[in-house]
Amino acid sequence: PTPQGKFMLQVAFGQSKYYSDNLSENVKRGIKHKVRRGEYPTLAPKGYINNPKTRNLDVDVTEAKIIGKAFNEFAEGHHSLATMSQRMALWGMQSKNGKPLCKASVLRILTNPIYLGLIHMHGEIHEGKFDPIVDKTTFEKVQEEIKRKAKPRLRAKSYNFPFTGLLTCSECGGMITAQYAKQGKFLYYRCSKRMGVKCTQPYIQDVVLLNLLREEISKVVLPTGLADLALECLEQRQREDIETGKTFYQNLENQLKETTAKLDKLINGFLDGFIDQEDYLSRKEELLKTKVDLQDQIKNFGKRGVVWFELAREFLKALRDAEKLAFSEDLSEIKSFLKKFGSNRLLDHKKVVLNFVEPIGIASKHRALAGAVGVGINKNGPH
Repeated sequence: PTPQGKFMLQVAFGQSKYYSDNLSENVKRGIKHKVRRGEYPTLAPKGYINNPKTRNLDVDVTEAKIIGKAFNEFAEGHHSLATMSQRMALWGMQSKNGKPLCKASVLRILTNPIYLGLIHMHGEIHEGKFDPIVDKTTFEKVQEEIKRKAKPRLRAKSYNFPFTGLLTCSECGGMITAQYAKQGKFLYYRCSKRMGVKCTQPYIQDVVLLNLLREEISKVVLPTGLADLALECLEQRQREDIETGKTFYQNLENQLKETTAKLDKLINGFLDGFIDQEDYLSRKEELLKTKVDLQDQIKNFGKRGVVWFELAREFLKALRDAEKLAFSEDLSEIKSFLKKFGSNRLLDHKKVVLNFVEPIGIASKHRALAGAVGVGINKNGPH
């Protein structure tokens, strides 16, 4: 091309680049404004769905339950990222190709503040205008658990032994471990025999141990009618206590107003140049988390007013659902139930010996109890 043609091409290319750069800046500016309004700017993460009308997120009820349960179980220290992936797949949360989520995907879910109702973008936390899925206390427990497991011990190979860590040997006090036999065809549980004393405990096949554990659970099954009646009484008592919690609720609202005012003052101070960016971001994140925590307490103050209500409800539901668990194939749930409610869990020459913690131990006498309170049990419930 001629010198004049080259000049025209340079001008055209310059205009194209200017248009492209300007368009990019406009898009980035639009995303920032969207986030500041509390709207999620991209494709919804798991647990949420995009709402085209509000241009924000709605809670996906099914996935939210799975994510909430995943946070609760991981916070209790029951899982690694790998076993958590398997659990979530069992509940129905999988990748697009139908396989369990990879460990990196599980980690992203467990560390994403989106489930607190917060949006993290470009190193800054923003308050989202959508419902949270996880409360602050559980979220922070999960972060602590992730840090604790950040440097695991090296292992030659990982095996899935569902009942290890549940029982100890009645003879020497060693932990009950497991191993495969006959080229992996059979799984046996046995004493680890690492206590420095002679131990004569025999091996027990996994199927036999599973049946023994199911028998133990069946001992504390509470009749559905009696459990439902007790739950109904508990709900009535809780409603009465909520009425007396108005002062507590008012205090929470006052704290929320105070925190919101501090947040507004901080933002104005930053915009006016009185606060540097590093201090602003740090204090803003702290205030936002406090605000989310207060909002969560206000939302659930009726449930959290008296801790024993939740404990009692959990206890009654566990006893009511124990019958299903006694026939369940969910080995992780069986182990979790027995670890939670069973104490002094021993394996004694192919027999399981344990004590159920109070008050769950009274369930072994549930039929006499049902008769004493005049509750009959049939397929239609109490009468």
